Amino acid sequence: MHTVYGALALAEIAIGALVVLRLALGPTVADRIVALNTVCTQAALSVFFYAAYTDRSIYLDVAIWFASFSYLGAIVFARYLERELL
Repeated sequence: MHTVYGALALAEIAIGALVVLRLALGPTVADRIVALNTVCTQAALSVFFYAAYTDRSIYLDVAIWFASFSYLGAIVFARYLERELL
Protein backbone atom coordinates (compact mmCIF):
# COMPACT_ATOMS: atom_id res chain seq x y z
CA MET A 1 0.00 0.00 0.00
CA HIS A 2 2.92 2.33 0.65
CA THR A 3 4.02 2.15 -2.96
CA VAL A 4 0.59 3.35 -4.06
CA TYR A 5 0.92 6.42 -1.83
CA GLY A 6 4.38 7.10 -3.23
CA ALA A 7 3.10 6.79 -6.79
CA LEU A 8 0.21 9.11 -6.01
CA ALA A 9 2.61 11.69 -4.54
CA LEU A 10 4.70 11.58 -7.70
CA ALA A 11 1.60 11.81 -9.89
CA GLU A 12 0.45 14.90 -8.00
CA ILE A 13 3.86 16.48 -8.55
CA ALA A 14 3.64 15.72 -12.29
CA ILE A 15 0.16 17.24 -12.51
CA GLY A 16 1.38 20.28 -10.60
CA ALA A 17 4.25 20.70 -13.07
CA LEU A 18 1.76 20.74 -15.96
CA VAL A 19 -0.36 23.33 -14.20
CA VAL A 20 2.72 25.53 -13.72
CA LEU A 21 2.78 25.82 -17.52
CA ARG A 22 -0.77 27.12 -17.40
CA LEU A 23 0.30 29.53 -14.68
CA ALA A 24 3.09 30.88 -16.89
CA LEU A 25 1.07 30.97 -20.13
CA GLY A 26 -2.37 31.92 -18.82
CA PRO A 27 -3.83 34.56 -21.07
CA THR A 28 -5.76 36.32 -18.31
CA VAL A 29 -5.13 37.09 -14.68
CA ALA A 30 -8.10 34.96 -13.67
CA ASP A 31 -6.59 31.94 -15.45
CA ARG A 32 -3.34 32.44 -13.60
CA ILE A 33 -5.09 32.73 -10.24
CA VAL A 34 -6.97 29.49 -10.84
CA ALA A 35 -3.71 27.83 -11.93
CA LEU A 36 -1.93 29.08 -8.81
CA ASN A 37 -4.71 27.74 -6.61
CA THR A 38 -4.53 24.41 -8.43
CA VAL A 39 -0.75 24.21 -8.00
CA CYS A 40 -1.12 24.80 -4.27
CA THR A 41 -3.83 22.17 -4.04
CA GLN A 42 -1.68 19.67 -5.93
CA ALA A 43 1.24 20.46 -3.61
CA ALA A 44 -0.97 19.88 -0.57
CA LEU A 45 -2.15 16.55 -1.96
CA SER A 46 1.40 15.55 -2.80
CA VAL A 47 2.57 16.29 0.74
CA PHE A 48 -0.45 14.45 2.12
CA PHE A 49 0.34 11.32 0.11
CA TYR A 50 4.01 11.61 1.01
CA ALA A 51 3.03 11.68 4.69
CA ALA A 52 1.04 8.49 4.16
CA TYR A 53 3.93 6.96 2.22
CA THR A 54 6.47 7.65 4.96
CA ASP A 55 4.07 7.08 7.90
CA ARG A 56 5.09 10.44 9.37
CA SER A 57 2.26 12.62 10.55
CA ILE A 58 4.46 15.72 10.82
CA TYR A 59 3.96 16.31 7.10
CA LEU A 60 0.19 16.51 7.54
CA ASP A 61 0.61 19.92 9.18
CA VAL A 62 2.40 21.14 6.07
CA ALA A 63 -0.37 19.76 3.85
CA ILE A 64 -3.02 21.49 5.93
CA TRP A 65 -1.02 24.73 5.80
CA PHE A 66 -0.76 24.51 2.00
CA ALA A 67 -4.47 23.86 1.61
CA SER A 68 -5.60 26.62 3.94
CA PHE A 69 -3.31 29.30 2.54
CA SER A 70 -4.21 28.30 -1.01
CA TYR A 71 -7.84 28.89 -0.16
CA LEU A 72 -7.10 32.23 1.48
CA GLY A 73 -4.91 33.32 -1.42
CA ALA A 74 -7.67 32.60 -3.92
CA ILE A 75 -10.09 34.68 -1.89
CA VAL A 76 -7.67 37.61 -1.68
CA PHE A 77 -6.96 37.56 -5.43
CA ALA A 78 -10.69 37.30 -6.15
CA ARG A 79 -11.28 40.41 -4.07
CA TYR A 80 -8.60 42.26 -6.02
CA LEU A 81 -10.15 41.15 -9.30
CA GLU A 82 -13.56 42.20 -8.09
CA ARG A 83 -12.25 45.69 -7.37
CA GLU A 84 -10.29 45.66 -10.64
CA LEU A 85 -7.00 46.36 -8.89
CA LEU A 86 -5.03 43.84 -10.97
